[in-house]
Amino acid sequence: MRILLTGSSGQVGGALRPLLKEGGMVIAPSRSAFDLSKPETLAEALDRFKPDLIINPAAYTAVDRAEDERELALLVNAKAPAAIAEWSARHRVPLIHFSTDYVFDGSGDRPWREASPTGPLSVYGASKLAGDLAIQAADGPHLIARTSWVYSAGGASFLRTIVRLAGERKELRIVADQTGAPTTANTIADAVSRIVLSNASDLSALFARHGGVVNLACAGETSWHGFATAIVGGLKSRGVRLAVETVTPIATADFPTKARRPGNSRLDLSQLRERFGLTLPIWQDALSTELDSLVTRQGEQAVPAMRA
Repeated sequence: MRILLTGSSGQVGGALRPLLKEGGMVIAPSRSAFDLSKPETLAEALDRFKPDLIINPAAYTAVDRAEDERELALLVNAKAPAAIAEWSARHRVPLIHFSTDYVFDGSGDRPWREASPTGPLSVYGASKLAGDLAIQAADGPHLIARTSWVYSAGGASFLRTIVRLAGERKELRIVADQTGAPTTANTIADAVSRIVLSNASDLSALFARHGGVVNLACAGETSWHGFATAIVGGLKSRGVRLAVETVTPIATADFPTKARRPGNSRLDLSQLRERFGLTLPIWQDALSTELDSLVTRQGEQAVPAMRA
């Protein structure tokens, strides 16, 4: 099987690439060879690559900057997936695409189901929703995996930001009234690779049978404040020297951002269990694994606070 993987230098794409090799040849084009900001070039590129499966974790993810770069966000997150999905539908090639909790308005306190009404609060969320809708409209074999609060030990993420700030400041002030499930890129990659490798001969039928959308996140829930507190505690328990003494909870209103964030990012994972047979780790366990990786594999180079 020829698997086209976009965004292989990103968090999810980078985690997926080694796992997918068991399923066949992984084609991981550079950004210049498969430029999502130029949707009109993608069909020709796909003709050249001739994939049997397309996996698209690449996206425009600068949530606040998207408020000023609406057209670019729409090109990458909506028009490019539309072009990929149209090619996929013409050639009956399965497509796995990644979406986000930001397609919801964040109201209430119940976990969002796959069929819950959408209502994005930001340009980023609207652009991702437009991509979802375009993929569904193309009516090809597809699976849209909605994730939340994605992070990893490598690359830019909330985890790395907290590691840096905890080594520099005595107090961290972190939003406590937004709730979701921090989810590692490795958790997402493991789940997707298991779906692909277990059903490689009939992915199109699998996706059609299960509705084309699934929520994919770690189990459990917390706030950004709870997440930051767990990161700091986990680092200290691993012997990392930190400057931080207090992690103070604050309200969203006390930390204004250009883009509005959902207050409720909980995702219902029942369909992931029932339809795909997957139970993902609770977020605390996934974080523990990621912190072990951060501290033991990369050491002082990855954890500046260790040099404090």
